[in-house]
Amino acid sequence: MSRIGKLPIKVPAGVTITVGKDNAVTVKGPKGELSQKVEGGMIIELNDGELTINRPDESKESRSLHGLYRSLLNNMVIGVSEGFRKELELVGVGYRVSNNGQILDLSLGYTHSILMELPKEIKVETKMERNKNPLILLESCDKQLLGQVCAKIRSFRKPEPYKGKGVRFVGEQVRRKSGKTAAK
Repeated sequence: MSRIGKLPIKVPAGVTITVGKDNAVTVKGPKGELSQKVEGGMIIELNDGELTINRPDESKESRSLHGLYRSLLNNMVIGVSEGFRKELELVGVGYRVSNNGQILDLSLGYTHSILMELPKEIKVETKMERNKNPLILLESCDKQLLGQVCAKIRSFRKPEPYKGKGVRFVGEQVRRKSGKTAAK
């Protein structure tokens, strides 16, 4: 058995799970609603507050999908009950950020500012305080979508290894290189 796949998923109070035809799982909770189609003939059972996923056979495909779908469904349950939150900081002189509704305006040292429209499922907040790096706070119930948006924002200016300037997650350690002066 898969170590991850065999673990049951505890369903918290206020979260309802429905398994439709063709193994389409819908999870509803206080933070939103998510749905996922489970492929590969996985057997989904909901018994007294616990969701379990069993594989139909021991083929290589079934074994690989077992842990995957358990993780996806677990993230859906956590997302609709608690939600996910990511914080990005802009490190660099003159880097700024602001938002107008779902449109994020990034000034990252290019000749133009970058405008990015965020999906409606993501709540965005920006903070600009004196003598601190600008922050982007993103919140959503969909972990996969949140990760994709963070990766897209980060791709505009990745942290560089010499001065550490760029867009990074709060608390992320950037491996620094010494430069040309250290070679002498």
